[in-house]
Amino acid sequence: MLKFYNSLSNKVENFHSINSSEVKLYTCGPTVYDKAHIGNFRTFLFEDLLKRTLMAFGYKVIHIMNITDVDDKTIIKAKNSGKSLSEITQHYTKLFHNDSLSLNISPADHYPAATKHIGGMIEMIESLIKKEYAYITKDGSVFFKINSFADYGALSNLKMNKMKHSDRVLSDEYNLDSPQDFALWKTSKTEDSGVCWDSPWGKGRPGWHLECSSMSMEYLGDHFDIHCGGIDNKFPHHENEIAQSKCAFGVKFVNFWLHSEFLLVDGGKMSKSLGNVYTIPELFKNGFSAEEIRYVILSVHYRTKLNFTLKKQHEARMAIKRIQSIKLRFKSLAKLKEDSFPNVKINFDKVLSNDLDTPNAIALFFEWVRKSNIDLDAGKLKDKAAAQALNFINYFNSIFKILSEDHDIPEKILNLVGLRKEARSKNDWKRADELRSLIEDKGWLVKDTPDGQKVLHK
Repeated sequence: MLKFYNSLSNKVENFHSINSSEVKLYTCGPTVYDKAHIGNFRTFLFEDLLKRTLMAFGYKVIHIMNITDVDDKTIIKAKNSGKSLSEITQHYTKLFHNDSLSLNISPADHYPAATKHIGGMIEMIESLIKKEYAYITKDGSVFFKINSFADYGALSNLKMNKMKHSDRVLSDEYNLDSPQDFALWKTSKTEDSGVCWDSPWGKGRPGWHLECSSMSMEYLGDHFDIHCGGIDNKFPHHENEIAQSKCAFGVKFVNFWLHSEFLLVDGGKMSKSLGNVYTIPELFKNGFSAEEIRYVILSVHYRTKLNFTLKKQHEARMAIKRIQSIKLRFKSLAKLKEDSFPNVKINFDKVLSNDLDTPNAIALFFEWVRKSNIDLDAGKLKDKAAAQALNFINYFNSIFKILSEDHDIPEKILNLVGLRKEARSKNDWKRADELRSLIEDKGWLVKDTPDGQKVLHK
């Protein structure tokens, strides 16, 4: 049985989906005012791992990830750049999708953009006003009354009676020190540069917190299984989502809240002044592959702070090569197809199912690799065992996605491989080694197997 740490209860709980074979998953997507960086993708990769694990355990996953294309940040970016809001947000939305694709992140079923769902947001606000959980100010803004919701602060473990409660806040983001009535609808102001929509309270735009509540419920219903985000979303964003959603519809809203921890770079916070805010294309320029980035991120438990350094590339590359190497050895032995797995999969699933314990799951996998290499050297593993082992490697990779797909081998590489084969046939081992080194310099690995030479992308 899968178990997850539920931020709402602050404990690991057995996971039961509302519908036995289906999981409805909502993940907070990017705010498209800038390029997403490796810190953002720490969360997106954790969510990809969660989704792939759910699918590996037999669930159908309905996944919604929103695109925040109107908020304080996007409007300021558009104003400062002299471009329209849509020009800015469409540009950065495209970059986000390109980065996600390059990292082999499984796409969501829908990516609803906030600007396309204003009508549903207005309806939700009207419901909150009618039920007296929200009020309209003189300027036409609408605020949620946090003291009208007795459970406010449960997700963030706030003791409301011990905290100073100020009046209200228009800003999308604020801190734990002074919980405030938050904006559901912001009346149009000059600095918004004309970004506004008609509403019963006048022209304006929705608050950021309302956007996710409205869109998640439109696509997944008013009660669904899992809501994810980074730890920085916990307050005020997710706290406010719970409050407005439960008050608007009178149901639980979400069963499990999962949050990933922060990513550090070289032991400290990312900062543009320090030059350590890495985007995915920048990491590729530094020599990382998508699979190496995934390995570095996923080898650390999602609820543990991750210290990202460029030096970790070597560790990731060596780990991936170990898997590629043993996969090649098993391929050379496996003559028949087999549906079953080696017994190690039982323990692997047990470890992974314990709140996505990736460090121990990976450690168990590599211990199996070590023992398998010993058995292969001793000639103990035959056709069936090799086929089972390949199934397990493919299963492991369906979750972690750290092995690249088979590549088309360039003709120049094939020619070099042919020359090396010819040199080996003449026992010209020096020439064969020279050609092997030349092939490796061009980004490919050549392995000698009982079935001949095998070529892999590095």
